[in-house]
Amino acid sequence: MGKHWPVRPQSMRAIHVELAARVPADLPGPVVFIAMAETAIGLGQGVFETYREAYPERAALFLHTTRYRVGDAAIIEFAEAHSHAPRQILHTPNDIALRNLLQSARSLVLVDDEASTGNTFLNLTAACRVLNPAIEHVHLATITNFMGRAMDESLLRRFGVRVTIGAALDGEYSFTVGEALSSPPAGAAAQRFAAAADRGASASFGRLGIDRALSVPTDLFDRLLATIGANEPTLVLGSGEFMHLAFLLGRGLEERGIDVVVQSTTRSPILQWGAVSHTLSFPDNYGEGVENFVYNVFPGQYDHILVCHETPPSAALQQLANAVGGRLFHFLSENNIEEIPVRRP
Repeated sequence: MGKHWPVRPQSMRAIHVELAARVPADLPGPVVFIAMAETAIGLGQGVFETYREAYPERAALFLHTTRYRVGDAAIIEFAEAHSHAPRQILHTPNDIALRNLLQSARSLVLVDDEASTGNTFLNLTAACRVLNPAIEHVHLATITNFMGRAMDESLLRRFGVRVTIGAALDGEYSFTVGEALSSPPAGAAAQRFAAAADRGASASFGRLGIDRALSVPTDLFDRLLATIGANEPTLVLGSGEFMHLAFLLGRGLEERGIDVVVQSTTRSPILQWGAVSHTLSFPDNYGEGVENFVYNVFPGQYDHILVCHETPPSAALQQLANAVGGRLFHFLSENNIEEIPVRRP
């Protein structure tokens, strides 16, 4: 996914293709794809766009859940109970055609990085069926499905509609009580919800619905290629819930011969151990007052780091850019991206 570990864009594209291919070809339409915040937003949008490539004639809508309200659009609320930030919302589109797609959908494709109990999928499905009782098929698209055979077989009874699962890896896990390797540091709350607060989250990239693929303008690649050499390691770093445009930028640079990987900052607190060998924390660029992190980015590791963000310029973004030695790119819209000067200390 390129969330907590840097990934080549072509590898990210490969998992999009694999999960899209596992979506049943006979899903009754319209089909609504919903990606789960924060970790799987980019994954879900990539799967949706790959599905649209394969079935351009089918009515399909993409939405992603979020922890930030956008304007006065109506919302559906549900819980991701196992999360450190459990409160999630789904906006209903303001656009009449997109809202009609959501309210007339007969199938849901719910995309997340992993499934362990299925409860988050169940909670979201129940909320969507209150809005649209016509939903008759739910497909769960995940990289890893750890629910186990017994749980998989009970899905129809639990959901009340036909359920299919398409995962790149299936398995089960269990835990044995032992001594903790170390204690996570005590920190501030991982989520503070204020319904009226404007966090700078954009309405342009999926929160209010989108029925087509996004793209990055050619002139941005031209600007970057003037400053980045083919053999100069480059990281495209998304921020929080803003991930998919960072992937598209990285993919375009890779296609133009740049040595590039993609990753994102996150609000997820992960124990530094094993594959997580380096942790950098910084203030939340959405202004919620929660700590954010970037993992496995070492000083001097990359010749270029391009930080992509949807939120307005802020002290938090300046701090992040200075911490990683990066440049800031503010995506005001799909076709309007401005580079924000970084004030070096």
